[in-house]
Amino acid sequence: MKYLVMVLGSQADYAAMGGSASAGSPAWSEEELQAMFAYMGEINKDLTASGELVDGQGLVEPARTRFVNLGEDGQPVITDAPYGETEEVLAGYWLLECADLERVTEIAARVARCPVPDGSPDHPVVIRPVDSGPDAG
Repeated sequence: MKYLVMVLGSQADYAAMGGSASAGSPAWSEEELQAMFAYMGEINKDLTASGELVDGQGLVEPARTRFVNLGEDGQPVITDAPYGETEEVLAGYWLLECADLERVTEIAARVARCPVPDGSPDHPVVIRPVDSGPDAG
């Protein structure tokens, strides 16, 4: 079965990774940032070797996000950078093909153990099964 494993973050988290601290998000050092990249790289390597990785991507900061809605006249209404400083958004994801929910939960727990600076926010790792249609069970 396919699962989407999502990592959440906020604009403040992205700023902290760039070296700018804020309330609740301490600044990351270059060493801490490299440790996080190495940790996630090992997860990706292991998931590739096991054949479970379908896709995985980190996403750019929320400040570079765009919302597109329809106005009352049916025309697009475009809003840049719609997220506030503290609102959690999708920061990255893996699309995995795993035997069962227990296996993908093991992977999510490993992701949750990624090293971060002391005092960093504790965002959950979210697992969502991919809907494969009405016969998926």
